[in-house]
Amino acid sequence: MSANLFKVGAVWHYRFQVAGARVQRSTRLRNRTKAEALAQREYDAALVRANGGQPVPTLDELAGAWLVVHRPTASAAHLRSVETFRRLHMYDLGDKPIGSITTEDVELARIEHLKEHRPATANHWLRILKLLTMWAVKRGVLAASPWKVAMIKVQKRPRAVLPMDVARTWFAAVDDASKRAPGVGTAVRLMFGLGLREGEAASARWEWVDWARSTYTPGITKGREAEPVPMPDWLAEHLAPMRAVEGLIARYPNGQQFKPGYARSAMRQANVACSVKGITPHRLRGTFATLLSEAGVPIQTIQKVMRHKSYTTTMGYLEKNLDTAAQAQNRIAQKIGLSWRESGEQQQSNPSEMEMSQ
Repeated sequence: MSANLFKVGAVWHYRFQVAGARVQRSTRLRNRTKAEALAQREYDAALVRANGGQPVPTLDELAGAWLVVHRPTASAAHLRSVETFRRLHMYDLGDKPIGSITTEDVELARIEHLKEHRPATANHWLRILKLLTMWAVKRGVLAASPWKVAMIKVQKRPRAVLPMDVARTWFAAVDDASKRAPGVGTAVRLMFGLGLREGEAASARWEWVDWARSTYTPGITKGREAEPVPMPDWLAEHLAPMRAVEGLIARYPNGQQFKPGYARSAMRQANVACSVKGITPHRLRGTFATLLSEAGVPIQTIQKVMRHKSYTTTMGYLEKNLDTAAQAQNRIAQKIGLSWRESGEQQQSNPSEMEMSQ
């Protein structure tokens, strides 16, 4: 974006917007070429002022700076999202100064994204762009975001939960698919039994296990929390034979920490073997939350053990318990006389009801 020229009488004026501030002035010139040069100089100077005297970075440059600053502290998944956005999904925005990106620019770029991607990914794309823009605001490069675009409303899809009747067989299939790296099976059990994220299971350490209290406190988490999680007996029994004083709980045979995506292949093979779909590390975490909810654990407690900032985030992990709903429906039916006998015959209606139906 640059300054837009327009005439008032015989004199050229210009207008532009930088860091949320709108500027409109007269060039006091009648020659268009000279007026354009003046307007461009004013626009460039406004960009430099908005950036504290430094040239305003392009979106591509800003993303590069974000990665340098956050590489030591951000999660691997977070870094990958920004790296992928920068490498593949900037479209025509990459070379634009961050303060010059308008709402229309973002909307057009999103349309380009939607040509080959689902609407849900477009929302993730928009979150990354907003992350970088607001980081520029935080650093003082921008006074405010120069664009405002709402998320797309998308149809929610049913999400998988590991069925309890195949859980034991499923874990055995994971073990069978990861014989060359047995630690994968242990990491998957940590995800299921403690609600750990994939990266948290990879970084899990023996020092963080409290055997006396039977709890585990993740020491490296997405939100930097350190909340203890009760360890179920079955998981403690699984870990006991390999118990150590310190070091990684689950790792490659050479002792190195698992790399991102380490459990995906084994879990896919287990899904095929057990005829289940959609079980991923993230859905194991969702299964953990759903099972706690079905067992009567309050949402505030589930929020705490899952280390969520808001209970609304936790709610998004809980799947509907249709068995509970079906039981409630049967109880209601019994109360109003619509239940079925064990033989399968419907209860006889009373005479008055039969007369009314005739």
